[in-house]
Amino acid sequence: MKKIHLLLLKSFIRPFIVTLFIVMFVLLMLFLFKYIDDLIGKGFQWYIILELMMYNSATNVAMALPLSVLLSSIMTYGSLGENYELVAIKSAGISLRRAMYPMMVVVVILSIAAFAFSDWMLPRANLKYYSLLYDARKQKSADLLPENIFSNRFPGYSIRVKRKDKDGQTLHDIMIYQRGALQINHIVTFAKSGLMYRTKDDLFLVLRLKDGVRYEETPSDNNYFQRQKLTRFRFKETEQKFPLSDLTIKRTNENEFRSASMMMNLKQLDHYVDSASRSVDSSVNTNYTLIRPYIKYFAVPDKWAAIKHVAPADSNILKSVNEKLNSYNNAAIEVKQLQDVLRNRTDSYKDSSKSIRRYIMEYQRKFTLGAACIVLFLIGAPLGAIIRKGGLGLPVVVSVIFFLIYYIIGTIGEKSAKEGDLSPIVGAWIAIVVLFPIGLFLSYKAATDSAVFDMDLYKRFFKRFRLRKAKQPV
Repeated sequence: MKKIHLLLLKSFIRPFIVTLFIVMFVLLMLFLFKYIDDLIGKGFQWYIILELMMYNSATNVAMALPLSVLLSSIMTYGSLGENYELVAIKSAGISLRRAMYPMMVVVVILSIAAFAFSDWMLPRANLKYYSLLYDARKQKSADLLPENIFSNRFPGYSIRVKRKDKDGQTLHDIMIYQRGALQINHIVTFAKSGLMYRTKDDLFLVLRLKDGVRYEETPSDNNYFQRQKLTRFRFKETEQKFPLSDLTIKRTNENEFRSASMMMNLKQLDHYVDSASRSVDSSVNTNYTLIRPYIKYFAVPDKWAAIKHVAPADSNILKSVNEKLNSYNNAAIEVKQLQDVLRNRTDSYKDSSKSIRRYIMEYQRKFTLGAACIVLFLIGAPLGAIIRKGGLGLPVVVSVIFFLIYYIIGTIGEKSAKEGDLSPIVGAWIAIVVLFPIGLFLSYKAATDSAVFDMDLYKRFFKRFRLRKAKQPV
């Protein structure tokens, strides 16, 4: 390997790793801002939050990787152009295209790795992430005893706390109702103050009550008199334990999420599309079988030309008004029955077709991730050589603009394909098809040392244009 190629590789790998981590961190912060209300205050263990963040980072690779390739390529070639290293490379007789070969090889290897990641790792990460996020959002709040509200979080108990101190553990004016077998409040406890804490194993919540009274109603021991007994018990300090089994996150079976398109690899997606297409075709044939009894027609012989005389239609078939009304009503009833039969089957056909388009889009997305890395590199490398600016200033602005163009076109194509306005293949590849000619154009301009972004060139052009317009006779 030549020293120039080694220099280019070192100049690319370092900013690529840095920008990848920066973009992943930004996307992770967006995830936390979006779901902060669903995660905070539910008593999760720290490793549950960490696991959720790890799976979310894996799902963000599909967006972070192309942006990192674009930004790092602009930074690499912009820094080389700013330090006149590209000029030295060209003066040594090495063209820009030849200097891009080792970088292109690295990006192609990266694209192959992105395809393998999207086909093998990403479905598993999506399955873990969305199933865990579903269970986390479904989990109840860990604020067990809110102020001035009867809390029914513990089975068989209704607890109200009038006021809590700032530490969240010291309670005042506590009222506890305990229900019996018949769901009747037969034990009532009042306490002026108390302390709330959890056991070390997080299995129970302990309420240490102070200065209170307890009332309990129990059936009488005398079978002849069914009146209940009331027991009053005053205490200076007592404790009550409540199980915290409901606070432990309950995991849903992951097999319930496996039918989603994001949880499948290429083989599974191909099998689903094939079986769903066969089911739709079978449904169409079934529709024809259902509506055929409603269609009445007269069979005309093939040799109709041999028929010498056709009897005219009898206009007096429906002789009375009542017969005509009955015929119209029967026809309307048959039409309504046919509409009812087809309406449900039409909705089912639309849902099945939309599902097939969505799975085809997911199938194509496995390939577009790697293709996006190549296309965005073809845009970023010559763009950096043209603007000749390194660092995180202008390259970040330019890369964000092009990535927004790529993302907006891809989103519009994806939604149009899911609604049936575009073919799923066209909707998946439209952003790549639009940006690929731009990459080729910028590569050609960079190879020919064209001043595409030289503002002085445009200023001189408009200045000559204004002078020429001013010299024209009125």
